[in-house]
Amino acid sequence: MRPLLSAAAAAAVLLLLLPLAAGQRLRGFSYQLDCGAASSSTDSRGLRWDPDGPYVSAGSARPLSVQGLLDPALASLRAFPYRTNAKFCYALPVDPNRRYLLRPTFFYGPTSTAPPVFDLIVDGTFWTAVDTADDVLAGSASHYEAVFPARGRNLTFCLGVNPDYTKSGPFINALQVIQLHDSVYNATDFTGSAMGLIARTKFGSTGDVERYPDDSFDRYWQPFPDRKHAVSSTHNVTSADFWNLPPPDVFNTALVAEQNSPLVLQWPPISLQNGSYYVSLYFADTLANSSRTLDVNINDYQFYEGTVTSAGLSVFATQWILSGLTRVILTSKSVLPPLINAGEVFGIFPIGRLTITRDGACYGEYEEKPPKHTR
Repeated sequence: MRPLLSAAAAAAVLLLLLPLAAGQRLRGFSYQLDCGAASSSTDSRGLRWDPDGPYVSAGSARPLSVQGLLDPALASLRAFPYRTNAKFCYALPVDPNRRYLLRPTFFYGPTSTAPPVFDLIVDGTFWTAVDTADDVLAGSASHYEAVFPARGRNLTFCLGVNPDYTKSGPFINALQVIQLHDSVYNATDFTGSAMGLIARTKFGSTGDVERYPDDSFDRYWQPFPDRKHAVSSTHNVTSADFWNLPPPDVFNTALVAEQNSPLVLQWPPISLQNGSYYVSLYFADTLANSSRTLDVNINDYQFYEGTVTSAGLSVFATQWILSGLTRVILTSKSVLPPLINAGEVFGIFPIGRLTITRDGACYGEYEEKPPKHTR
């Protein structure tokens, strides 16, 4: 299906190089909650994690006896009881004029049975179902991420019991609610929509996940190793020059095609439901004071054609139609081969009615669910 954009997104693909100042700390109404913890702690990156008790009145704290945890926020969880169609809600004071990145983390620990499966609901809107079974087998935590607008002075984040999944109550280890800069993702119409993260990738990287303090909002940029095409550089690209404020280091690795060949990527690496997606790609020439012209196609439809310089470039579409497996094809329009440094893909879904919080636990059926958009 040919990509189509709404009238609200009249500029299907835009270039923005706006001078903006990125904050160096998580500011405003931002929360780092260590669920089930008895006291505050500071992680290796200097971020303070606080107990979740002041924001929820349901559930019980449970320590996890797991050796060698690199993330101290995984050492405890809050478990909620199994009550058919119940919602257990966190109520968090927010600025009603801002948008927020939400990232709950789930780590059930070693288990001989399947972990609970349950729903996430934000301000009355179904976000996604949480199923950590594959990550449990791999011994890793599960992260989900979305961007929601604040719709009042309190944001409610709820875990919903769904009897269609399992017969056990939900749980959570950590919850981040981070206030974003006004420029970040501001091309999306958040009056009626939210965005669920599909992939955020640092192409050519073989290192760890890029996150805070490199990213001011603690967004996770996952490595995408490809030794055949990976190239490193050390250009001083300035994050403040880009409206989405990506960390400068994402421009210091890239995938570069072989001479006279296209660069073909299956990305994101999962099959997508048919729907509208926010797609943002980042480029910077790996050669100092250099430029190259390239053509970018996504599933055989042109996404961008133009010039990339060592100063960096961001190209995005707010409502690009995708379905199934996605191929990104980059071809050269100049002597130098095409390249790509980073990318983000979000699913766009409508927001619904507000949740009414009652003593941290809300009961009753929740509204019909839109198609699932996962981490």
